[in-house]
Amino acid sequence: MSTMGVIFANIYDSSLGELTNKRTMASLPYGGRYRQIDFSLSNMTNSAIRHIGIITKYNYQSLMNHIGSGQEWDLDLEEGGLEFLTPYATDHNASYRGKLEALSSAMSFLQYAKEDYVVFADSGVLCAIDFNELVKYHIDSGADVTVCAKKGIANGVKQLDLAVKLDKKNNVSDIAVDYCADESYLASMGIFVMRRDWLIREVTEAVAHNRFRFERDLLLYGFQNGSLKLNAYSFQGVALFNESTAEFFHNNLALLDRDVRDGLFRRPGRTIYTKVRNEVPSYYGDSSEIDDCMVADGCVLEGAATHSILFRGVKLGKGATVKDSIIMSDAVIGEGAELENVILDKDVVVGAGKILRGTYEHPLILKRGEVV
Repeated sequence: MSTMGVIFANIYDSSLGELTNKRTMASLPYGGRYRQIDFSLSNMTNSAIRHIGIITKYNYQSLMNHIGSGQEWDLDLEEGGLEFLTPYATDHNASYRGKLEALSSAMSFLQYAKEDYVVFADSGVLCAIDFNELVKYHIDSGADVTVCAKKGIANGVKQLDLAVKLDKKNNVSDIAVDYCADESYLASMGIFVMRRDWLIREVTEAVAHNRFRFERDLLLYGFQNGSLKLNAYSFQGVALFNESTAEFFHNNLALLDRDVRDGLFRRPGRTIYTKVRNEVPSYYGDSSEIDDCMVADGCVLEGAATHSILFRGVKLGKGATVKDSIIMSDAVIGEGAELENVILDKDVVVGAGKILRGTYEHPLILKRGEVV
């Protein structure tokens, strides 16, 4: 049993507004020092998946800069362990209309591979998972496709790409696409496993018949006409869905909860790796008051911060206050400034005495490099 991986880098870019204006969702900073793709890459390498393709269609320069040679994940671009499947590399210069078209354009990557199984992962759901368990569960089920799904996400309000309902024997009894499913459904985590030869055949057939969306045009289509057997793996660990600006904001602050933090970063054998960036320890001034915060290295903190995430290199001036906010790398907050429910992207400069306030459901966002 051998397994390869495919990571989709751009799936929810449009729903994250200015945060993904110049970067992919996969390269979106998270939790003080990580990027969202770190979770998918780490899960795959921890599960001994050594052949991985990253499908991305635009704004992928920051992603490539972050991954570099792949050495932090014990991968090597020069040896073909990790491949960037960009539109230029795949002779596809238009935007992909769905995952099936993206896979069709990267068909040579799938055809020349030697692995038996393929694991898909989106970049919008963060978790620490053992893919070996998932693949074994899939093989034992005899299904065509196994979806990794999470209970407790469907609430009748959040629209899900794919929702699945299980019967008393844990067999899939119903699926729905682009649907605000109620609590009786499990939410797809954007993680799927299937045989590689089956995938190649189905993608070729679907695209030839003008079907481009994986969830709707392959899974739902096949499930409804009885040609596809779908299996669901119910994931029991912490899974954070960063598929909107509000979710990204809430799920950063969720790291201040020890149970959430441990569920992502303290699972035995499931270390989350990231690009190493050595910095000096953070400096705390005599008048600084930092309470219930996650603070990365390289910060200079002389003001007050409460219930916030401070990324690397943040500078917080004297008399400044930060509450319930996400402050990304190298942001500068001037003396006496007041911030509440705010997301500052990288390199933002907030002038002395400025007052910036959003709400918990609609945080105020300042885009990268902005000066206010």
